[in-house]
Amino acid sequence: MKVGIYTLGCKVNSYESEYVSKLFEEAGYEIADFNDICDIYIINTCTVTNQSDSKSRKIIREAIRRNSEAIIVAMGCFVESNKDKLPDGIDIIIGNKDKSKVVELVEEYLENKIPINILSDDLGLEFEDMEISNFGSKTRAFVKIQDGCENYCTYCIIPSVRGKCRSKDKDKVIEEVTNLVNNGYKEIVLTGIHTGHYGVDLDTSFADLLKELVKIPNLYRLRISSIETTELNDEVLDVLKNSNIICNHLHVPLQAGSNEILKLMNRKYDIDYFINKIEEIRSIRPDIAISTDIIVGFPGETEELFQETLNNSRKIGFSKIHVFPYSIRNNTPAAKFKNQVDGNIKKDRVKRLISLSEELEEEYMKKFIGKKLDVLIERYEDGYSIGHTSNFLLVKINKEYKQEDIVETEIIKVEYPYVIGK
Repeated sequence: MKVGIYTLGCKVNSYESEYVSKLFEEAGYEIADFNDICDIYIINTCTVTNQSDSKSRKIIREAIRRNSEAIIVAMGCFVESNKDKLPDGIDIIIGNKDKSKVVELVEEYLENKIPINILSDDLGLEFEDMEISNFGSKTRAFVKIQDGCENYCTYCIIPSVRGKCRSKDKDKVIEEVTNLVNNGYKEIVLTGIHTGHYGVDLDTSFADLLKELVKIPNLYRLRISSIETTELNDEVLDVLKNSNIICNHLHVPLQAGSNEILKLMNRKYDIDYFINKIEEIRSIRPDIAISTDIIVGFPGETEELFQETLNNSRKIGFSKIHVFPYSIRNNTPAAKFKNQVDGNIKKDRVKRLISLSEELEEEYMKKFIGKKLDVLIERYEDGYSIGHTSNFLLVKINKEYKQEDIVETEIIKVEYPYVIGK
């Protein structure tokens, strides 16, 4: 039987889908392209924005239309947040607990033909163990080390659909990363819903985990998918300072460049704290890339407050800004805030902040013209080998190399969004 899997949203979902794919393969199923006529469709959904909800709903309906006889499995965050508003035609509903049981649930459905819904208000206090030894291409693999979030930002529904913070056993993380490296992966990306909060439920910490992982033989790069500025403590920065295995890139969400909006968002820092932390990081790693997430059009954001975000983003000098218009999430405090911002104003602010991001990206890229950097080759197309540097520059080299090759490359010019190397 053919299984098609579609993944929406974050790196955690990508990891979980990869794990689910391996479960079906091991059980004798054929993994096919999601757009093929499949016997089983798995949609791993996302609910972080209204657009995520719409896309999740659309993909589910597309699968149902493509093959009305197929088994439709919907799982993940959209399912958790829309328990009573799911499209008709879903045969198996799984939230963010028990995804590892998906094969046995499919086989139960095949036998009984009775719809299955295992949504639960109890998302569990234990980490649901998953382990992968291969991950798509041989260049980069994700490892999920943590799940859940307890930050309760006023705009975010994720704590209610992912549950409390829970972490993977440290020895199991080390074993999984070691196996992936032994299987040829050059770069490992640590991911979680609240990655830097790893270990709060165990007798360990994120810094302790990093210290052990950088010792793994033949690990070329260790990348942190995202980390809050409040979690970049002295212990984490010490590992950053003393190990060149940690990638020269951090993704540190700012969300707003105005103290007034940060407070309304229930973020755990002010703008001065954020700026000082970034300066501290750059004192250790002067050339480090710092990317971020920013939400525009949050309730109460005036033009003056948006200008503060623009000005502070320029002052910080991000290497890239991922821009999101504020999206009302039901059952979050911000959904009830007054002074909701008009949609057209949000669109205008998104456009302006993206324009600034592109300007800052090019400025950052130009710093490396004439410098030599290692590039991990990911693909060859249209006469160019393409890959990323440790600081996440996307490099094109006018020569053919194999996937997984590590090539010392001189950066000669910028052709946004690429830099050209030789």
